[in-house]
Amino acid sequence: MAPAPRPYCPHLVPALSHLRPHCLAKERLFLWCLAIDHQHTTSSLSLSAEVIDCITNVIGASWTESPKELYSTGLLVFHIFCDLNNIPNNCRCPTPLDLLTAFLASCAGAHSGSTLTNYTADIQVWHIVHGHNWVINEAEYKAILEGTSRLAPATSKRPCRAPFTTDVLWFLHNTLDRDNPCDAAIFTCITLSFFCLVRLREFTIPTIKSFNPVHHITRAGYQLSHNHDNLPVMVFCLPSTKCAPKGETVQCTPQPNPNIDPFRALENHFRVNPASNNVHLFAWRHPTSGLRPLSKMEVVKQIAAIARLYLNSPNLKGHSLCIGGMLHYLLNNIPFDVVKTMGRWSGESFTLYL
Repeated sequence: MAPAPRPYCPHLVPALSHLRPHCLAKERLFLWCLAIDHQHTTSSLSLSAEVIDCITNVIGASWTESPKELYSTGLLVFHIFCDLNNIPNNCRCPTPLDLLTAFLASCAGAHSGSTLTNYTADIQVWHIVHGHNWVINEAEYKAILEGTSRLAPATSKRPCRAPFTTDVLWFLHNTLDRDNPCDAAIFTCITLSFFCLVRLREFTIPTIKSFNPVHHITRAGYQLSHNHDNLPVMVFCLPSTKCAPKGETVQCTPQPNPNIDPFRALENHFRVNPASNNVHLFAWRHPTSGLRPLSKMEVVKQIAAIARLYLNSPNLKGHSLCIGGMLHYLLNNIPFDVVKTMGRWSGESFTLYL
């Protein structure tokens, strides 16, 4: 049975319309139609509704489930704004500059600049999925976002994450029980995320019921290899990531310090939590329900506990692992371009952590 969509938040309820059915957030990008949905202004061809639906599905397949849900928020807020201001459906797409400006201006002062950037991207992706031109000029687009970003309240900006350090990993090693199934899995996940520069969502799962070996790493995705100098390298094949739906590879090397060595941590995890190769890489044995995959929430809860106990790092978050790992390598004289490649950053965004 397909899951039913949750009720809208009381302050985010769009007007009733056959163009915008109440559906799952990840389906909103595709099921919310345009008033001119079957005219496809980007093509002069006369295509049937079935062919256009097929095109929409093919384009939609280029995004993974998580981005589809994220794109839905800005789309919802945009249409609520249009409803409140009596903007006709046929005037919402292609979105004219004055409408986009009015929408972003109404959000300015209440949301961060990054949120408004994401909202605009949501609307643009909606155009792309349904085959319509995005008529906003890039220079005008940047000017609007720069102005609205400057009006963003200080409270809309998150405080900087404190980076994980090897000292925090040492503290974690001494705090957790290496013979406890859950502790062993969490410590291994945190240690590998740090040294592999992995986003926590790439090594964990959203919920214990959502594990899918097609999208989430299994024990079969790990192998111990050797580099050109015959030194050991731990290689992990991620089946699917946000930026690489077809998967990508991350790696790290064993560390000389046995207390924070990812190789020893993984070996201990496999000893405490024996399982077949088709289970989640960090699956652990629950005392009553048996083997279960490691959820992101389990790790985040442990990180929050560390933040409370480790007084020098009160603002540790999940992303602190990637930040800390990047700084660790740079401080150990690993070149910028190598760290950039290890972290799979396509641009220079990682320099914001410095």
